[in-house]
This record gives sequence, C-alpha cells and structure tokens, in this order.
Amino acid sequence: MFSSEKSMIKKRYMYLTEEISNEKMNMCAYNAPSLDYRHDIVVVEVPKLGKDAAIHAIKEWGQPKSKITHLLFCTTSGVDMPRANYQLTKLLGLRYSVKRFMMYQQGCFAGGTVLRMAKELAENNKGARVLVVCSEITTVTFRGPDDSHLYSLVDQALFGDGAAAIIVGSDPLPVVEKRLFEIISVAQTILPDSRGAIDGHLREVGLTFHLLKDVPGLISKHIEKSLVETFQPLGIDDWNSLFWIAHTGGPAILDQVEEKLALTSDRLRAT
Repeated sequence: MFSSEKSMIKKRYMYLTEEISNEKMNMCAYNAPSLDYRHDIVVVEVPKLGKDAAIHAIKEWGQPKSKITHLLFCTTSGVDMPRANYQLTKLLGLRYSVKRFMMYQQGCFAGGTVLRMAKELAENNKGARVLVVCSEITTVTFRGPDDSHLYSLVDQALFGDGAAAIIVGSDPLPVVEKRLFEIISVAQTILPDSRGAIDGHLREVGLTFHLLKDVPGLISKHIEKSLVETFQPLGIDDWNSLFWIAHTGGPAILDQVEEKLALTSDRLRAT
C-alpha cells in the first residue's frame, strides 16, 4: 500500500492541469504513447520557468545583465534544438556573444553538477560571471499508476515543477558585488554497487524513472566515506560543526543518513 502522506511533502506546483490531462488522456495512462504531447509543453515552458528564476537572481546580484559572460542551463525535461539555453538567451535579452552551455538528463544531482561546472568556468576565465539555471517541469514524467509498477507513484509524490538560478564568479568586485557563498572545493564519485539504482529512459510514453528500494541504504552506507574524502583535506572531521545536507529525495534517505552519522558521531566521541 502506498500513501502520499509518507512523502512528507505538503505542497507541490505543477504546470499540468486537469484540463490538459483530460484533453490528452494518453498522458495519464501508464504506458500509452504521449512523448509528442509532453515535449510540445516542456520545450516551451522550461525556458520560461528558467527565465523567472534568472530574473530574480540577476536582480539580487545587482549588476547589468550585459556583464553575464556565460550561461549554463540544465534540465531533464525535454531535449530540443534550438536548445533551452538559446531560448533563455532570447527571453532574457542577454548578449548574443554570451558563451552558452547546455546540460541534459542530470537528474537529482543537477544542482551540484552545474555548480561544479560553474566554479571551473569562473576560475578559468578572468572576470567571468556565469548565470546558472536549472529548470524542470514534470509533465515529461507524469503518468498514471500500474499494478505491476507501483514505484512510479513514488516519483509522482516526490517531484514537482520548479526552477533555480544563481550568478557564479571569482574575485568579486569590492562594494559592488556581495558574496553570499564561496565554493571551496568540488568533487564527484560513483558509489560501489549502485548500477541500476536509479535509471531514467526516454520512451514513447515519456521519461520513465526506475528507483530501487535500496537507494537510501546505498547512500547511508557510503555517506561517511564521501564526507571524509571531502572534508579531511580541509582539516574537518566533526560533521556536527557544519551545516550540510544530503539530497532530500525522500524521508527514507534523510532518516538513514541521520542514523548512520549519529553512530559515527558517537564513535568519534568515544575515541
């Protein structure tokens, strides 16, 4: 038995309406061809949603958008040409010479990946100001339940539509730019025995997701090693002295990570 209350999510926002779903009934079926319908929506709306987030980021940054040198756009919602970064350049009125990068199908680690890329762009291009945008619309993944694949309901309960944007640069201008955060180091790793834990496949029915039940267990099993490899070079081994977060894909991930690190903290105190 699946209950959406277990997701601990009180409110989500979705572009997909009852009117749209009634008109395009295939989108509500579990296994009916509907990619064209879904794609027609997301290739238009994903850049628009990204624009809203970018406008807020640029306003908070406080500098003219003409000073943006790079645009890094990431989405798992649709693949098209001209790409979403081109569409966003036009929507925002950025300089046509802005250096554009497009990243697709990054899934849950999109945010960390684009920040890693933005750091490298900023540090290797003097004076660079990188506009980073992530935008997702779940219309491409929404579908009805199926008795043999009830795990698809987990996706519907956890994920909603949204976008985020930030300006990344190095050597901030005194007085003119206020640094909110500093990216000290970045890293990426593949967890052992994680093949097939999370899969996404673009099919005629849309973008399908497959999640193993042991995803929280895989994360909690290896989280300590990842933390050690990340923070030990910085001389940090007390996780309780930091503000940090694991990807909140669901309450099971947070519960198991918390339990694992509580045991780690007890062991450190004992030694």
